[in-house]
Amino acid sequence: MQDIKITKPTFKKCEAEWFNYHRTIQEIKLLEDAIMHPFEEEPDDPTIVKGANSVREIGDPTASTAARLTRHKQLNYLREIASAIETVYNELPKEHKRLVQVRYWSNKNNTWNDIARDCNVSRRQAFNWRDSIILATVEVLGWR
Repeated sequence: MQDIKITKPTFKKCEAEWFNYHRTIQEIKLLEDAIMHPFEEEPDDPTIVKGANSVREIGDPTASTAARLTRHKQLNYLREIASAIETVYNELPKEHKRLVQVRYWSNKNNTWNDIARDCNVSRRQAFNWRDSIILATVEVLGWR
C-alpha cells in the first residue's frame, strides 16, 4: 500500500460507504431490475389506444438492455464502491473482519470501547485497524 494522504472528507465519505454497504447492494439490485424491466405492463383498458404511438424499443432488446446496464452512471458508481469494499473485506484478516462487522455492519450504536472489547484489542488498535481498512478502500477506489 502506498503512503497516500487523504482528506478528512474523503475519509468520512469512505467510512460512510462501509456503513451503507448493504443498502448500496440493495440499490444496485433495484437499479438493475429497473433497467432490465423498464416498461410497466399496460392495463387491459379499452380506452387506451395502442398503435404507432406506443413507446417500445425496436431492434435487439437484449443488446439495448446490456447497453443501458453498462452506461448507467449511478449503477456503475455503486458497483465500483461495492466491489472495492468486497475486495478489501475479502483480503482482511479475520480479526479485522470482526471489526468491520461490529463497527459498520451491526445495527448497534457501539462505542469504540465496545468495539475494542468485542475484537479483544485496545481502543488505539481498533482505530489503527479502522484507518488501515479505510485507507485500503480509498486506494482501491482511487480516491484522494
